Amino acid sequence: MTNTHLSINDLWHCYGARKSSNWSLKEINLDIREGELLGILGPSGCGKTTLLRLIAGFERPHKGRIYLNGKQVANSRNIEPPENRCVGMVFQDYALFPHLDAWTNVCFGLRRGQDKSRVNWLLEILGLVDLRNRFPHELSGGQRQRLALARALAPGTSLVLLDEPFSNLDVEVRLRLRSELPKVLKSCSASGILVTHDPQEALAICDRVAVLRDGELHQCTEPNNLVHKPATPFVGRFVLQRNVVPVEIFGTEILTPLGPIKGVENIRGSSANELMIDEKSLQIKRDPNGKAKILGREFLGNHWRLRVKLSDFILRIQHPLDQPIQVGENCFVGFRPGESGILFPGTIPCKFN
Repeated sequence: MTNTHLSINDLWHCYGARKSSNWSLKEINLDIREGELLGILGPSGCGKTTLLRLIAGFERPHKGRIYLNGKQVANSRNIEPPENRCVGMVFQDYALFPHLDAWTNVCFGLRRGQDKSRVNWLLEILGLVDLRNRFPHELSGGQRQRLALARALAPGTSLVLLDEPFSNLDVEVRLRLRSELPKVLKSCSASGILVTHDPQEALAICDRVAVLRDGELHQCTEPNNLVHKPATPFVGRFVLQRNVVPVEIFGTEILTPLGPIKGVENIRGSSANELMIDEKSLQIKRDPNGKAKILGREFLGNHWRLRVKLSDFILRIQHPLDQPIQVGENCFVGFRPGESGILFPGTIPCKFN
């Protein structure tokens, strides 16, 4: 466990009865390194907040163990109380005391007689030193979120858990605060776990990203690996917003709803049954007799993103602005020659003819 701040081993959890098939978390194994910002990414209800509650000590696991700095703090029989874990938590709704000013809110978690110079330092680096006498209702949303972070770090916290902390903020403030977060944690020598359902947020600022679905961990790796080597079709769909369609393999030919792909190497005998395709790897042409139909379009500055229905599938396709196409039109959809996709299972690269 060298340089490992938090270690989660074979963690299972369910709400209610101990013996249950309705697990909120299943066989989670994660290590968080000292000074690392780990993103926990997944759709609503996948177990992100439950995982934070287990780490903080608000819940007890049904199976597995949690270690902080090499010390076991939770198993199925015993848990170390939250106040003994040196873990801070920043909530989506700030959870500030409305009757206390900013200074007193930050000082609230300090032990009796603990040095308060750290509070001044945190207010300074978070740009709140001139607002120390204001009450939460006198602060903007971004200022309240900074205050919540200062309060979590004030006791000398070495691990901060952030539960979708930027979701209630407007775009400009959210972008500014999330870019500041890694620097603030580094200056405090603290590790962090950021829960979010926004893939762009996780990929932009986290050292590694763990992807959850239905309580199961699909992949945990650096953002670059997540983008270029997704471990499962779900990672491609949810994180990268890629298209996934079923396939059948006959020798070196692949049959897909978008047409055949011929001459693919290393697939003979493969069990692959799904193909993941980037929106830039498909092309679309207006065709009154086409089997696909435009359901919607989004203007993204230098191209359209089209939402297209083909048989039982909904596809996202990037389309040039200078080739107008309207919602409701029929069209032909096919692979763009020279582009490629990935076959699952097996993560097999597949180039389009």
